[in-house]
Amino acid sequence: MRKVDRIADPWGSRTPYGSGEEWPARVDSFLADGLTEDDVDRWAQSASILHSNGDALDIAVKDGRIVGVRGREVDRVNRGRLDPKDLFGWQANNSADRLTRPLIRRDGELVETDWDTAMDAVVGTVRELLDEQGASAIGFYTTGQLFIEDYYTLGLIAHGGIGTNHVDGNTRLCTATAAAALKESFASDGQPGSYADVDVADVIALYGHNVAETQAVLWTRMLDRLAGPNPPTLICVDPRETPVARHATVHLAPRPGTNVVLMNALLHEILRNGWHDEAYVSAHAVGFEELKGQVEQYPPEVAAEVCDVPVGQIREAARLIGTAERLLSTVLQGFYQSHQATAAAVQVNNIHILRGMLGRPGCGVLQMNGQPSAENTRECGADGDLPGFRNWDNPEHVAELARIWNLEQIQIPHYAPPTHAMQILRYAEEGSIRFLWIIGTNPAVSLPELHRIRSILAQERLFVVVQDIFPTETTRFADVVLPAATWGEKTGTFTNADRTVHLSEKAVDPPGQARPDLDIFLDFARRLGLQDKDGDPLVRWSDPEGAFEGWKECSRGRPCDYTGITYDRLRGGSGIQWPCDDEHPDGTERLYADGRFWAQPDYCEEYGRDMVTGAPVTEVEYRALNPEGRAILRAAEYLPPHELPSEEYPFQLITGRTLYHFHTRTKTRRAPQLDAAAPEVWVEMSAGDAADRDLGEGDLLEVTTPRGRVEARVRISGIRPGVLFLPFHYGYWDTDDGCDRAANELTRTDWDAVSKQPIFKTAAAAVRRIAAADGVPAPAPTTTASAPAVGSPPPTTGGPDARAGELLRAGGQA
Repeated sequence: MRKVDRIADPWGSRTPYGSGEEWPARVDSFLADGLTEDDVDRWAQSASILHSNGDALDIAVKDGRIVGVRGREVDRVNRGRLDPKDLFGWQANNSADRLTRPLIRRDGELVETDWDTAMDAVVGTVRELLDEQGASAIGFYTTGQLFIEDYYTLGLIAHGGIGTNHVDGNTRLCTATAAAALKESFASDGQPGSYADVDVADVIALYGHNVAETQAVLWTRMLDRLAGPNPPTLICVDPRETPVARHATVHLAPRPGTNVVLMNALLHEILRNGWHDEAYVSAHAVGFEELKGQVEQYPPEVAAEVCDVPVGQIREAARLIGTAERLLSTVLQGFYQSHQATAAAVQVNNIHILRGMLGRPGCGVLQMNGQPSAENTRECGADGDLPGFRNWDNPEHVAELARIWNLEQIQIPHYAPPTHAMQILRYAEEGSIRFLWIIGTNPAVSLPELHRIRSILAQERLFVVVQDIFPTETTRFADVVLPAATWGEKTGTFTNADRTVHLSEKAVDPPGQARPDLDIFLDFARRLGLQDKDGDPLVRWSDPEGAFEGWKECSRGRPCDYTGITYDRLRGGSGIQWPCDDEHPDGTERLYADGRFWAQPDYCEEYGRDMVTGAPVTEVEYRALNPEGRAILRAAEYLPPHELPSEEYPFQLITGRTLYHFHTRTKTRRAPQLDAAAPEVWVEMSAGDAADRDLGEGDLLEVTTPRGRVEARVRISGIRPGVLFLPFHYGYWDTDDGCDRAANELTRTDWDAVSKQPIFKTAAAAVRRIAAADGVPAPAPTTTASAPAVGSPPPTTGGPDARAGELLRAGGQA
C-alpha cells in the first residue's frame, strides 16, 4: 500500500488506460490515529456527501466512532478512488461542537431545551399561521445533502400536507440551471450522459466546469485517459487557468457574462462547415431554422471582440467539437452562476442535438450538479417542482400525484410555478412569508448580498427554524434550532450527477439528542396531524426503507423510475443508474438512445420558458412547437450583463470553489488536513493587473463593490486580466476578528430569468491595498486553479496526517 500526501497530490497516482478499455481500479483509504484495517470493528457502506461525483466508500467504525474511510473497488463511479474531501471530511462528525440538544430563543438568547418544547413551538407557530393566513405564510429552504427519503417526505408534507408552493433548496444556487437547461432542450430533467463516456470519448469539452476541483475523482478518470494510448482532446472554457486548462488543447477564457456569444460562435462554425447531422436533426429535433438564423449573427470575429478571445482559438475549438467522432460535454458553475446562465447551457445541448451525439458511448452531455444529492431535490419535489418530474402545469400530472398521496387535487399547489429561493426571501422580506424552516444549509453566508439576507433573517415577524449539525451564521438568527444527525449516522439513498443511486448505511449513533432528518419530519407531520382525504396519516411510513418504497411508487412510470431498485440490490455491489424498472432491470447508462425523448406534450416535465423573460410557455404553444415530442433547439440572443465595469469599479468579480472545501466550510473546516490546505480567504488577480497597480503576492487588499467590502490577501494567478476571483466558502462562524471575508458581501441580488439561479459571476469591483505582504503569501492552495503565476509561495501539503493509502490494481501494480 503506497502512501500519498493527498493534499499535495489531490488526484493520486495514474492508472493509464486506452479508449474502450475498463478504467483500472485503485483503492484509496485513510484511517485515523495510526490504525490499520485490522483494527476496524466493522465497515458500513456509503458514498461521498461532500461533492456530486458520488464516490462510493465504506465507513470504518471502531468503538462506536467513525475512524476512517475506504473506497469501494466494485463501484462504477470511482473504482475505489476517493478525493481529499472524501478521505478527510468525515472527521467533522466527531467534532466536539456538534449540536446535540434543541435550542429555543428566550429573552433574545438561544438556550437548550427538550424536543417536546422545541417541536411544540414549531408546530404551534405553523398552526397559528395556517389559521391566520394560510399556507402562503410557510416556507421551506433546504439543502443538497439530505437523502431521497428525507426529500420525498418533506415534499409530501410541504406540498401535500401544508399546501405551500414556497419550497426550494440551496441547490438553486448551484445547479438549478442544470435542470432548467435539460428541460428547455429535452422537456424533462435527467442527465443524458454517463461518467463512462470518459472512457471512449475522443473530445471532452468542459464549459465552466473546473472538474479537477469540483469532482476530483472524475478528473482522475480523465487524467488516466490522458496518460493512456489514444488520449482524448480537451477543450476548456474558463476565465481561470485551472488544472483542466493546463491540460487542454484549447483554453478559451472569455470575459465573464459573454458565454452566450461564445457558444453562438461555436454553433455558427459547426453549421457553416456542415459539421451537423442533417438527417438526425430532421428526424429528431425542432427549432433548427430559428437557431440557424440566430447564430448567423455571431461569427467568430464578433465573439472574439465581445468575449476578448482570439478568433483562431474559437475556430479551432469549433473544429475539434464539430469533427469529433465521440463528444462528451460537461457544464457547471462557470455557466450556471453567470449572466444568461440557462441560455448558455442550452447551447451546449444544441451542439449535441445538431451533431446527433446523444445516447451512444462517448456521446453525452452532463449538465453537472454541484452538491451530492442535488439530483434528488429535483426528483423528489424538495426544490419546489412536483415529485417524479411531473409538470405543475399539467392537470393530469397533478391528479396522478393526488391519487398517489390520496389527497384532493386542489390540495396540491399548482396555480403557478414553484417559488424559487430568491423569491422566498423576498416574500419574507415583504412580510407575507412569516415562517421559514432552513434545513442543512447556511444562507447567511451562501446567498448574495449578505447584508440584505441578514436583515431579512433578523426580522421579528419572521419565525426561523434551523435544522443543522453545527452552530452556523444562520443559527444565530433562529427562533428554534433542531440538532440533526448527518451522513454516517442515518440510513438513506442518494443520487449523483450521472443518475447513479447509492445506499448509505448508518454506521454510528448521532451524538446526544441529535435526530435523523427523516425522524424530525415524521415527528412534525404527526404533531401537526397531517391526514389524507380518508383521515389516515398523510405520511404512511416510519423508517427510511419505507420512505424509499413510497418514493419508488411515486416515481413509477416517470423518467426517474426507481421501481427496480431496492436496498438489498444496492448492498454490497455498485450503484445503479435510473431509470431502473421492468424494461431496464439493471439500470440505464445513457438516455435518449435512437432519438427517443421524454418530450411528448402529455408526458413532459415542463413546456419551457422564454429565454429572455423566463415566462412559462403555455401548453398550447408547446403542442404547436413540438407535437411529436422531439428534442428542442433553443436559440438565444446575447444581452449585456446588468452590471459592467466602470471607472470606479474596473474589475469583474467572480466567485467559486476550491478543491479542499465544501459550501461554507462547516464540515471541511473541521477536518485538519483540509483546513490547513486553504485556511483563509484570498483574492486572485492576473500578473498584469497586479503590476499595473504595483501589487505583490500576499498584499492585503480591500475588495469593494457597490454592496460591500471584503479583506483578502492577493494571489497573483493565471486568471484572465480584468477579473478577480474570491472563493465563497469563508464566513464568520470560526472567526471574531471583525474583518469582512464572505464573498457574498459583494454579490448582487440578481438571477437568471429561466432557472432563477443567482448570478455570482459578473459583479463590478475595485481593489485597494491595505497593507504590504511583508513576505507573507496569500493563503491560497498552490496545487489548484489558485496556483501562483509568479513567485514561489510554499507548496500546499498536508504533512504526515494527509498521507492516504493507494492500493493499485492496474497491471499487477501494488
